[in-house]
Parts: sequence; C-alpha cells; structure tokens
Amino acid sequence: MDEFPKVLSGWSWEENKLFEVALAMVDEQQPDRWEVIAAMVGGEKSAEDVQKHYVVLLEDLQYIESGKLDQKLGGEPQSVCWTDGDNNLDTAGC
Repeated sequence: MDEFPKVLSGWSWEENKLFEVALAMVDEQQPDRWEVIAAMVGGEKSAEDVQKHYVVLLEDLQYIESGKLDQKLGGEPQSVCWTDGDNNLDTAGC
C-alpha cells in the first residue's frame, strides 16, 4: 500500500497515517507542534511540510463538508470504506 498516490501528494500511506495519529496526540497549543509532528511522521518531512499538509487537509475537509464533492462512483451512489485488514477499498458495504 506504499504506492498510495504519493505521486499526487508526496506523502505515502504510512506517512499519512502517522500524520493523523500525531495530529490527534500533539496539542494545538504546543509551541513546537509542527516539529514534534514532523518527528513523529518519521523525520523525512520538515515542520513546514507538515504544516502545509495540515492546511491542505483543512481545505479538503471544508470542500467535502460544503457538499460540493460528488459522492458518486461510476454514476451510482455507493458506500466506500477502507478495510483495516488489508487496506483495500470496499465498495460493497461497510
């Protein structure tokens, strides 16, 4: 799963998961928050990289929550989720 669209985002699937966990663990008020999160992601990302990735995440969430995202795959509405066991897309139902 390391081939997760890194080409598009520059972040591997593993880096994104570590980023999500770090965001949940590191307090927003911590003065060196982005440096700590960068270290938790694995050290290949700078504090600036991490902060920019966070801004993109917020923009994506705002776009999704605005209702502008077309939630149809193949023309028909479907439930989409990732299975934990093998990181495969499951469109049959969650």
